[in-house]
Amino acid sequence: MTYILLVLAMLATLAFAGVLFYLLAKQYFERQQKQQLLQMKLDERRETLRAVTPIRLQAYERMALFLERISPNSLVLRCWQPGMDLKLLQGVMTKNIRDEWEHNLSQQVYLTEPTWEAIRQAKEEMLGLVNSSAVTLTDTDDPTRLAASIFASAAQRSPVDNALAVLHKELHELFG
Repeated sequence: MTYILLVLAMLATLAFAGVLFYLLAKQYFERQQKQQLLQMKLDERRETLRAVTPIRLQAYERMALFLERISPNSLVLRCWQPGMDLKLLQGVMTKNIRDEWEHNLSQQVYLTEPTWEAIRQAKEEMLGLVNSSAVTLTDTDDPTRLAASIFASAAQRSPVDNALAVLHKELHELFG
């Protein structure tokens, strides 16, 4: 009988050790698997950032170029042609702003919402500046008066300056 009890005690000890070993091994392998999954996610994130960062930087460059192209000096100099009348100049400038905007719409996916909103606001303000300057003049006025009116209004506060400041600030925070 003692022999049976001794065998049972040994079997119970072995079973306990086996269960304990199983639980410890299971915990170890689960932890290893979690670490491997985490490492894979980190590697995937690094690869994504490596691929997206140049595209995102290009989006900031394109939007800075957009803002420079719709700035009053650039816009007037690029759109004005000898022989234009005031309404034609106004139309060409507003079309140019809208065309530039439509060409760059896809860049919004790479910018933060506040930066995109500042750029959109600059576009709207530039359209408003061109149109409000034209309203103050007559159709027979020389188009250079429209340009002068736009320059005078922009000298007080250029709609593009705020958006460029927001863009530069965000760019330096992300990549600086």
